Amino acid sequence: MSANIITRTVSGLQDWFNQRAPAFLPFYRKHMTEYYAPKNFNIWYIFGVLSIVVLVNQILTGIFLTMHYKPSAAEAFASVEYIMRDVDWGWLIRYMHSTGASAFFIVVYIHMFRGLMYGSYQKPREMVWILGMLIYLVLMAEAFMGYVLPWGQMSFWGAKVIINLFGAIPVIGQGLTEWIMGDYLPSDATLNRFFALHVIALPLALLLLVVLHIGALHEVGSNNPDGVEIKKGPKGNRWSDKAPADGIPFHPYYTVKDFFYVCCFLVVAAFIIFFAPGFGGLFLEHDNFTEANRLVTPAHIKPVWYYTPFYAMLRVVPDKLGGVLVMFGAIAALFFLPWLDRGKVKSIRYRGLWFKVALALFAFCFVWLGKIGSGPGTDIHETYLGRVLTVLYFGYFIFLWVYTRFGFEKTKPVPERVTTHD
Repeated sequence: MSANIITRTVSGLQDWFNQRAPAFLPFYRKHMTEYYAPKNFNIWYIFGVLSIVVLVNQILTGIFLTMHYKPSAAEAFASVEYIMRDVDWGWLIRYMHSTGASAFFIVVYIHMFRGLMYGSYQKPREMVWILGMLIYLVLMAEAFMGYVLPWGQMSFWGAKVIINLFGAIPVIGQGLTEWIMGDYLPSDATLNRFFALHVIALPLALLLLVVLHIGALHEVGSNNPDGVEIKKGPKGNRWSDKAPADGIPFHPYYTVKDFFYVCCFLVVAAFIIFFAPGFGGLFLEHDNFTEANRLVTPAHIKPVWYYTPFYAMLRVVPDKLGGVLVMFGAIAALFFLPWLDRGKVKSIRYRGLWFKVALALFAFCFVWLGKIGSGPGTDIHETYLGRVLTVLYFGYFIFLWVYTRFGFEKTKPVPERVTTHD
């Protein structure tokens, strides 16, 4: 009897909600229960979901941090210390936010690399890739603004170095630098505008781009490790006559799987937060535990680890303007991948040997440049090595275009359907 009462109550609530929000149920079905994803997703496909988890963490912890943070050059550092020492559980919220920043880039970099491996930027997903790259750009700006806010030594001098890069632009460079900082050096004005951008403007842009990214993905469908469109081949299965034969509903099948991996991810993140929040100076630099002092320059000025590959490219180029162009060009080149790669095969499983070698070398160059960028930059041998790695980084894009445009790639036969299906 009680079960019938509960069933009728739930059904009544659903009817009440559907009558007042009639568009919600079709939206839910389109993006969850009737969104058919390939059956052969592997572990590489969990990092998109993990990035959303980290984004939620950053927003929630950021809200609590702003309740006590003071965006003033005279009070910013002391307010962070107050959060860490006097606010109940303030230290935990701050460490969740700082660890979350690095975790965000870890999952995003892996997510991007998976796209490179399986050709997720190729037709018809060019817009999905472009929106993803725009998310990456906004994320880099958001992280940089947030990095300045604690107003420690590395925050101040890092902001000074990065903003002064705009001074390399001919004619307008010096005026642009002063306009960004609002002063001749990073100061109260700089901190105030960075706080506004970090807390309001950039998060709104990031959320909008994430929604557009997911919406564009669900319009064209997800790629898979075989690079085969699941809408091809026989139609119909036990879920719906309209469903592709090699697809399964995203909910509940992948939501349950994603929930398991999210739990594993949170366990690792919790271990770092409680036992190694600084992560050996990678997540929180030692110099940033000292208040900003414009009269004392740190021995080695370097950005956080997720910027160091591009910082290394900037540093190994002897000309300042050339270094800036190379650094921003390294990011811009990624936007053009859908048109540089003319390959007929998407997945690395069926691509030619030289593509696999080139992609592995590209990843190696990026990681090693990160190591060079995190160092003091005084070793001449590392400088020469950095130049070679930078050339190889850009060489990947040139190679990809030549290799696929002129038919040098020898690929393996691609299956008609995904290789792991009932």
